Amino acid sequence: CHCHKQRYNRGLSPPASSNLPSSISRASINLNHSIKLSLKTKPHFKPNPLHYRHNNHQTFTQTKNMSVACGVECVVVFGCARWLWKRCTYIGSYDSATWPSATAVEFEPVPRVCRIILAIYEPDLKNPQHFQPANGYRLNPDWVVKRVSYLETEGHAPPYIIYVDHEHREIVMAVRGLNLAKESDYKLLLDNKLGRQMFDGGYVHHGLLKSAVWLLNKESETLKKLWVENGCEYGMVFAGHSLGSGVVSLLSILVVNHRELLGGIPKEKIRCYAIAPARCMSLNLAVKYANLIHSIVLQDDFLPRTATPLEDIFKSIFWLVAPRPLDFNFQVCDLFLIFSRLLLSIAKCDNGLLNQVLMI
Repeated sequence: CHCHKQRYNRGLSPPASSNLPSSISRASINLNHSIKLSLKTKPHFKPNPLHYRHNNHQTFTQTKNMSVACGVECVVVFGCARWLWKRCTYIGSYDSATWPSATAVEFEPVPRVCRIILAIYEPDLKNPQHFQPANGYRLNPDWVVKRVSYLETEGHAPPYIIYVDHEHREIVMAVRGLNLAKESDYKLLLDNKLGRQMFDGGYVHHGLLKSAVWLLNKESETLKKLWVENGCEYGMVFAGHSLGSGVVSLLSILVVNHRELLGGIPKEKIRCYAIAPARCMSLNLAVKYANLIHSIVLQDDFLPRTATPLEDIFKSIFWLVAPRPLDFNFQVCDLFLIFSRLLLSIAKCDNGLLNQVLMI
């Protein structure tokens, strides 16, 4: 064999297989030869540069897309965090930071109006016991023309009082604020939806407008009679606190646009004082009647500083705790009462603003 000769010529000892039969030896040699031929004839694999280029491009594209997605996500998260931070640190007084300060003459009627509003909460003005200010109401009980309770309003409006102030030559109609124990007040407040009620070229609170219309229809003759009896010289003042402020704000707009119902009273004799007012009209109406409606807000008071869409949250709470669909014909749930009392006590919305103004 050629292999055996090669090994012998190199000085190597013959392999042990040389003692085997020649048939086995030849088979082994043929097997080795076939393996060598197969190794020599096996084609060499060469990488395709186009294939590598395609894979690299795909990997680069995926990395680029992930980077863009991460960048967009970071921008969104940062924007939301910035909005949340500014929202949580926003002070309600920023809304009126650029407004001019009221003069002493302009502010003078405010404490007097607050005392009249507080008088609505007092069952007997001749023997005040509950909400009397430090210096008293300074009201003449004999000048009270009418006092209307929840029983008489039948849920159409909060209780109110009509008072003729002969000392200052004014006819005052004052409406009390939200009563946490009366579901009729919640019905009035939550009877609204954004864009639902158009009025005078803008949008107003639907429930508060209905209450204002009811008050005007019920008391227009009384107010007209009082104005005529006093020589058509007295001013007409509408005042309210919290929920009542929204009612009188819209009531004063109705009176200005229908002055014939009150005997043709001049527009300059009509004024409105809204203490801790509810958001009840769109911006264009607020600007249009800015010389008529005077809003008094104490720092970060909850009700006037809260956006209108928050009412949807209150409705959602009612849906969660109510045993049946919301029709306002059920007792106010304890959970919502606790929630409302907590918010109003923190914000001092109940009677805190009235007392704060009277202490000035």
